[in-house]
Amino acid sequence: ATMKSLRFISAEAFVSNAEFARKSLRGVAHNLFPLLFKASYLLEQGEVIHDLVENWPLVDFNMGKLLGTTVDCQEDLSHRTCSVCLESCLTGLRDYVLNHPSPYVKRLKVVDLTGIKDVEVQFCECKKTMGRWARTQLLSKLCLELLVYLQQTQCNPGTFEISIDVLIDLFVTERNYELVAQALLKKCYCPLKICCVAFRSDNLALQKFFYIIKLTDPSLLRKLEIVHNVRLEMEHLEILFNSMHFPLLMSLTLPARTFNVRRFTATDERMLTNIGEKMGEMTQLTELSISFSILTGRIQKLLSPLKTPLKMLDVSNCSLNHADMAYLANSFHANHLEALDLSGHNIPDLYPSIFFKLLSHSSSVLRSLTLEDCNIQDTHVNMLILALSRCQKLQEFKFLGNPLSSQALKHLFTFLCELPMLKNVEFPVPRDCYPIGITYPIDDASLCRFDHQKYESVAEELNLILLQANREDVKASTPLFGSYDAAVQETNNELGAYLIKSFKETLEKFTTSLNKMS
Repeated sequence: ATMKSLRFISAEAFVSNAEFARKSLRGVAHNLFPLLFKASYLLEQGEVIHDLVENWPLVDFNMGKLLGTTVDCQEDLSHRTCSVCLESCLTGLRDYVLNHPSPYVKRLKVVDLTGIKDVEVQFCECKKTMGRWARTQLLSKLCLELLVYLQQTQCNPGTFEISIDVLIDLFVTERNYELVAQALLKKCYCPLKICCVAFRSDNLALQKFFYIIKLTDPSLLRKLEIVHNVRLEMEHLEILFNSMHFPLLMSLTLPARTFNVRRFTATDERMLTNIGEKMGEMTQLTELSISFSILTGRIQKLLSPLKTPLKMLDVSNCSLNHADMAYLANSFHANHLEALDLSGHNIPDLYPSIFFKLLSHSSSVLRSLTLEDCNIQDTHVNMLILALSRCQKLQEFKFLGNPLSSQALKHLFTFLCELPMLKNVEFPVPRDCYPIGITYPIDDASLCRFDHQKYESVAEELNLILLQANREDVKASTPLFGSYDAAVQETNNELGAYLIKSFKETLEKFTTSLNKMS
C-alpha cells in the first residue's frame, strides 16, 4: 500500500459521505481543497469533485500537481483518466462560472488539464475512461453551452468579467472538428478560454487542419502531432511554416509520406532547405518524429539548421543511407539523444560501425532505443551487446521483428539484466517458432502463424533469466502489433471506418479503370 498521512486518511473519511461533505464545504479552509480533491478522486466521489471545483477558492487548478505524488498521499493518480471524475471536474468548472452566490471571491485564473496521462491499464472502479479526444469534445461542448446560457439568461454582470485560461492538449478528428472549431472561434466571448498547449490531428481534411490550427493560436503551441490520415505533404508543410510561427514548439510529429526524395525536383530541394531553416527558427524544438518518409541523403539538409540539440528523434522507415547515419553520429544531436528510433533500417549490413559510433556518442543520456525490423540476426548479437553495454541509462529497448533465435535471445537477456535502469523490453517472437523459410520483415498475414506453445516456453525461460538476476522490475513482452497508443485506441472506430471507406474508394477506382480497359 502507498504511504498516506493521517491528514489524507481524514480527508478520505470526510469525502466518503458525499452528502455530508457537500453540505460542509463552506466551513472548509481554502488550503484543504487540494487535499480533499485528491481524496475524492481516489474514491471516485464525482459529486464531491464537482462541488470542490465549483467552489474552488485558489488562483490555480493544476490537475497534474493535484493528482501527482504529494506529501499526504504518494500514489500518483495523474494516469487515472476516470470518466466519472473527469466529467465531474469539467462540469464543476462550468458551474464555477455560473455559480453567483458563491461565498468565495472568484480567484481562479488558470486551469491546467495537461498533466493527465493516458495509459493502457486503468485502476479506477468505474473502468470507464475519458481519453484525450473525449476531453477535447466535452470541454468544447461545455464552453459552447456556457455561451448559449449567458446569452439567454440575465446573468450577474460579474460573470462576464470572469476569465479563466484552460490549458489542454487538444485532439481533433473529422468527428469532433465542427464542435472544437466553434468553441475556438468564440473563445474571446467565453469566460473559459481554451488554451491549446498540444495539438494532435488525425483523419482530418487538410483545409480543416489549416483552419483549426490557426484558431488554436500557434504561438502558444508546445507540441504538434499530425498523424495517419492527414494528407500533409512537403509543399503543405512549407505553407504551414511560412504562414504561421511556432516559437514555443518543442515537439513535432509529421505523418507518413510527408517527404519523398525519390520524386525530388530542384524546387523540392529548395523547399526542403526552407523547411529546415524554418525549423531552425523553432529554438525550443527538441523532439522530432518523421517516420515512413523517404529521406535518403537529406537528413543533414533537414536537421543541420536546428540550433537546439534534439533529445528525441524518430526516423524509422525513412530509407536512410550511410551519409545520413554518418551525419547523425557526428552531429551535435548525438550527445543529447535520450530517445532514438531507427526501425526499418538494415543496420548490420549497411552501417554497423557508424551505428556503433552513434550509440557510443549518445550512451551517456540514451533512455529509449527502438530497433524494430532492422535485420539483426544471431551473428550480430555480440556486436549489439558491445554497443549497448555503454548505455547504462537505458530504460527501454524495443527490437520486435528481428530474425533472432531463442538461443540468441537468451544470450541477449543475460546481458540486459546488467543494465541498471532497464524497465521495459519488447522482444521478437523467436525465429525458430516460425515455419522454416519465413522471410523478414514478416508480413501481417504471417505474423501470428507461429508455434504459440513454443513461444510461451521461450518467454518463460527469458523471464526466468530476469528473475534469477533479481530483475523483476523489468517488463518483457511481445506486442505483435506494436506498443499501446492511447490516442489510436480511443479513435479506432472512426479510423477503422475511414480506412474501410478509403479502401472502398480505391476498389471503385480500380473497378472503373478495369471497366475502361475492357
